[in-house]
Amino acid sequence: MTSEITTPVELKKMDPVFGQLSFDNHEQIVFCHDKDTGLKAIIGIHNTVMGPALGGTRMWKYANEWEALNDVLRLSRGMTYKSAITGLNLGGGKAVIIGDSKLDKTPEMITKFGEFVNSLSGKYITAEDVGTTTEDMDRISLVTNHVTGISVEKGGSGNPSPVTAYGVYMGMKAAAKYQFGSDNLGGKKVLVQGTGHVGETLISYLRKEGAEVFVSDIHQDKMENMVSNYGAKIFTGADLYSADVDIYSPCALGATINDDTVYKINAKVIAGAANNQLAVESVHGKILRERGIAYAPDFLINAGGIINVYGEIVKYQEGEAIRRTENIYNTTLEIFNFADVNNMTTQQAAMQIAENRIEQRRKENATK
Repeated sequence: MTSEITTPVELKKMDPVFGQLSFDNHEQIVFCHDKDTGLKAIIGIHNTVMGPALGGTRMWKYANEWEALNDVLRLSRGMTYKSAITGLNLGGGKAVIIGDSKLDKTPEMITKFGEFVNSLSGKYITAEDVGTTTEDMDRISLVTNHVTGISVEKGGSGNPSPVTAYGVYMGMKAAAKYQFGSDNLGGKKVLVQGTGHVGETLISYLRKEGAEVFVSDIHQDKMENMVSNYGAKIFTGADLYSADVDIYSPCALGATINDDTVYKINAKVIAGAANNQLAVESVHGKILRERGIAYAPDFLINAGGIINVYGEIVKYQEGEAIRRTENIYNTTLEIFNFADVNNMTTQQAAMQIAENRIEQRRKENATK
């Protein structure tokens, strides 16, 4: 044990949570630690005006704890707007577990995390995300009811990735309709960055419609699978972002649209599943608009997953999740039109519509 302890005065100067650029009046940040299982996790609850905060648990080998904190702050904030823009009675939350899911994750660790979720008494509801699985959610369900995305065999909706991919596909078609005048993706060149569960399903939709799909991934074997299974092509160019394609679809981690890439992009449409694609929303969203690139806000078009798991809470009838996810097409067109009329970015337009819904609910709650 170290004898060097940060004094209260020094800690105040550091302002470690409230001083984070990604802190946006979050209601609650919960740090979870268990020595026996090696669990180090952070739960971010951004806003519960619309309802309990629902969002997945991501397990990732972060470079440091500050990076993990920044990620959970940004992700939980995004979940607030994702639920609001899609009309769900849910707030925004997210969790991150620090560690390599392939090396560090154990059943005991996941169970202990579930106990921390349970301690919040339903204010936060978890689900799967990068680095966690349906099996993990099943395990968590043994210690708390505040979990979604559990297996179909255990009464849940299963892996939400296919529905997420369908929503991205609908959003991409709407963006193409806005930018090219037709939502037919046949013959369009689409670069999909990230070939995980969502990326793969999206690729299957695109290939069935006749799009020419290029793939990029840090795992060579995954790209080769996309070639053999769907007839995609591996992107071999020198620079991913300056690729000569019609549509760029980021489906890995966020912030790929940043100072280094935003002026390189040749695609006329950006529509992907990754969260927080704009490194700085106010800066890079504006540049995309000025360059005439149609950006489909990520928190809107990747909402299919949360629409799907929300059904476990409200007990959708069969097919309702798909119907609601299909409506992402109409909402995306609404966002593009709203942005044009009000001379703002699509990110700003989506945020404003979501914030209006949250404020309306806040007023309704105040009168009860």
